[in-house]
Amino acid sequence: MSTLRDCLAFHHVGFACTDLDAEERIFACLGYTREGPDFEDRVQGIRGRFLACGGPRLELLSELPDSAVLAPWLRRGVRMYHLAYEAADFARADNAIAALGAKCVVAPVSAVAFGGRNICFYMLPNGFLIELIEAPYEPRSVDVLS
Repeated sequence: MSTLRDCLAFHHVGFACTDLDAEERIFACLGYTREGPDFEDRVQGIRGRFLACGGPRLELLSELPDSAVLAPWLRRGVRMYHLAYEAADFARADNAIAALGAKCVVAPVSAVAFGGRNICFYMLPNGFLIELIEAPYEPRSVDVLS
């Protein structure tokens, strides 16, 4: 049986917020800087920004004006609401995470933040979210006999 450790590579910690700039100023005090341009994903109803530092990569997320996807977390005062991992094999990762009793709450969907790679979300039995990100395809070199 596969373990999650065998299937996944850590990618980021997701933070729900109402103001990306205000959050960035706070994390800048800890040495975090923008990793790239902001992104907007209308399908997910969010605007986001990645920050990087010597510690874990952070993804700051706020709702688009017509969205309430983060409202349940923010209402309860939950800011850090998901951990994200890249999975080279979604089916293998799905089996491993399902073995923990996790439920898929967002089926695979193309994500702007990851260049169209698929993501999906799972709710662990303790109420915490795990995001799976389809790992980028890395072609393997083939030895050619001369």
